[in-house]
Amino acid sequence: MVSADDSGDDEVEPDDSLRSFGETVKASRKRAGLTQEQLAALVGHSVQYVGSVEQGRRHPSQKFVNKCDAALNAHGVIIIAARQLSRRRGLASWFRRWAEHEAGAVILNTYECRSVPGLLQPESYARALIDNVPPLATPEEADARVAVRMARQKLLYRIPYILFSFVIEQSLIERRTGGPEVTRELIDRLLECGQLPNVDIQIMPTVSPQHAGTDGPFQLLETDEHEWLGYTEGQQTGQVISDPKDISLLHQRYAKLRIQALNPADSRALLMRMRGSL
Repeated sequence: MVSADDSGDDEVEPDDSLRSFGETVKASRKRAGLTQEQLAALVGHSVQYVGSVEQGRRHPSQKFVNKCDAALNAHGVIIIAARQLSRRRGLASWFRRWAEHEAGAVILNTYECRSVPGLLQPESYARALIDNVPPLATPEEADARVAVRMARQKLLYRIPYILFSFVIEQSLIERRTGGPEVTRELIDRLLECGQLPNVDIQIMPTVSPQHAGTDGPFQLLETDEHEWLGYTEGQQTGQVISDPKDISLLHQRYAKLRIQALNPADSRALLMRMRGSL
């Protein structure tokens, strides 16, 4: 079965690392005496997908990497090459792999208790966060981080839609990171995003005797290959989770969080009251 990847919507501007990986795949394919069409049939992707990877215009999925290495008898060369891919400037090194999975997601669920998720941040709030955390970024570094964060927000509007669910702690807004004006812009952004047909935003009340998220923030996504992955992040670390038992646990926790949080309509009403009190 060929994956639903024929639109090319996930293509990116080529960079040296993606070109290098693509050349490795192309060389391995030619060594095996296969055409792009033959390789596409073996790995279950479209010819366009294979071509885009070989041209350095698409980040390969881990499933593609593994199948390609096996189909071409590359003895791990393609897998090793994939590990060497450098990512976009402005993304933390531990977040880069997850950001690539985000780009190909069909569902993305997020629980956050530290800061409002990057996909929902206005520029002023993003800059306030960057300015607050040592070591302080140079102006150039800050601009790069903000630019990447704003670019990621295109995922909210991508067609076909990604279905987004966010559960966010009320205290993150009450903290007023960056001051009242930044907080007003933050709430306006949340209200705007909450109106999108593919986005649900739920606020977890500050007073919540029952809370399934006390072990910390996490994310869950379904890939376009219908595999579920999870992600957790700490100080200077991030972990992509693929073990089915761990994924099941995160699903259970997220289901509880959605029940315990305010529903989207009540969350919107709360945000409007908070906006009025500033």
